[in-house]
Amino acid sequence: MEIAGNRASESPPHLCPRPPTLASSPLHFIDTDRVIGGHCHCELSARLCQLPGLPVFCNMDMAIQGVENEAFGFLVKQGAEARVFKSTFVGRLSIVKERFSKKYRHPLLDSKLTVKRLNMEVRCMTKARRLGVPTPVLYAVDPILHTLTFEYVDGLSVKEILLDFGLNGIVEEQLNDIAIQIGTAMGKMHDGGLIHGDLTTSNMIIRGETNHLVLIDFGLSFTSTIPEDKAVDLYVLERALLSMHSSCGNVMMYMLVVLPVQMEKILSAYRKSSKQWSSTMNKLAQVRQRGRKRTMVG
Repeated sequence: MEIAGNRASESPPHLCPRPPTLASSPLHFIDTDRVIGGHCHCELSARLCQLPGLPVFCNMDMAIQGVENEAFGFLVKQGAEARVFKSTFVGRLSIVKERFSKKYRHPLLDSKLTVKRLNMEVRCMTKARRLGVPTPVLYAVDPILHTLTFEYVDGLSVKEILLDFGLNGIVEEQLNDIAIQIGTAMGKMHDGGLIHGDLTTSNMIIRGETNHLVLIDFGLSFTSTIPEDKAVDLYVLERALLSMHSSCGNVMMYMLVVLPVQMEKILSAYRKSSKQWSSTMNKLAQVRQRGRKRTMVG
């Protein structure tokens, strides 16, 4: 009874998990495939859990938001699946993409799904590079923090370049060159059985020093040789270009000149680059038809 009384008088242990840090997580380097581990502990989590007013099962992601930003770098963008930070890696500018956990999922299931999706993104990104598709150089993969660290590409997205149309005036030759690069990259990717899954103008960057195209964000990518999957990939890009008309400086010029010409140049370059373009183009016509019906019906 005395032992039980002593136990009852003690304060219950806090059940908050210690948040991962860059120092305490193993880092998988692509070139060596070795794990560099550390055992440094983060004292901040314990202090946060001891603060009055915080629940026992506190949300550590929210509690240490500022610390995470300091650990990964400057927060550039946050989407539904991941956060993107601008950081440095071995003295080089880099991008850190963190896939954060979903609180509505069971922790074990969430971790398993997140790691699986992380691995798929790495495989697709690496495969695209092997196929000759320009992608950022992948520096490191951290399966504990669920992060990818890769090269920082200095340049403007294709979306930003198109948004300048009619405002600052962009050279037509530059647009034609971009369209050809897009079509060529997509042809190589599809012939290799790789589907990007999110081919929007925001996921295409033009390097400032070379004007070369770089495809980014393979978070929705998968492998497939089905012509319809390739056609849907092309259709997503076509709809992305079409949806930009309301944001461009010269709407009529964009709709009547830029969009039709650039899309035709993309498809023309795609035909030259892809050996399987015929079946994909046939499916693209069907996908367009379904898209129009869906738009009319709502």
